[in-house]
Amino acid sequence: MSLIAAARRRTANNSAPSVAPFPAPSPVLPGVCVAVVVVGFAVSAWAPHDRTTWLLEVVWVLIGLPVVVLAWRRFPLSGMLCCLLAAHALVLALGGHYTYAQVPLGEWVQDGLGLSRNPYDRFGHLMQGFVPAVLVRELLVRTSPLRGSRWLAPLTVCACLAFSAVFEMFEWVAAVIGGHAADAFLATQGDVWDTQWDMFCALIGATVSLLLLSKWHDRQLTRLAG
Repeated sequence: MSLIAAARRRTANNSAPSVAPFPAPSPVLPGVCVAVVVVGFAVSAWAPHDRTTWLLEVVWVLIGLPVVVLAWRRFPLSGMLCCLLAAHALVLALGGHYTYAQVPLGEWVQDGLGLSRNPYDRFGHLMQGFVPAVLVRELLVRTSPLRGSRWLAPLTVCACLAFSAVFEMFEWVAAVIGGHAADAFLATQGDVWDTQWDMFCALIGATVSLLLLSKWHDRQLTRLAG
């Protein structure tokens, strides 16, 4: 009986899923991404249109960048995610420097296409879905049983929409506290449906991100796992 029990224990141990730590990839790409973000933030912080608006726009990166760096040894990120996070950080930094309603790039597009408003805010919310979709997907694939599950994509999109909703509530609180002083941060540009448009843009961004990048992301995660 003892031999049978021992055999059962060995079988159970062998069949139990093991979570191997992901080895850290080459530090070159992450280092370049961090350097680009730091330089971009230094430029962005130099004489912004409004210091409070700048801080409200970039606070997410001021919190997120140290977290990524401190957790890197235990939880390195894929190269794709590093590049996307850096790109998103630069989008936030640019919007924070000028305010989203006055970014020159958006004004050029507005004039060129004859739009009624600066579209940089819409682009920022597309990125708010596009980049977090890869972040959420990577976290779920590596820390949950959802890898390969049909629920992975819809739950990723739901998480992105939830974050977008939290951000809109953050804007609401800023408006209640700051009044008209928060107009530059809200960047509604007179659109009464701005909140709904922001969340819709995040939904589109998350959906497009998963459609375009999921297979490529899977290959990166396979290489990261070694």
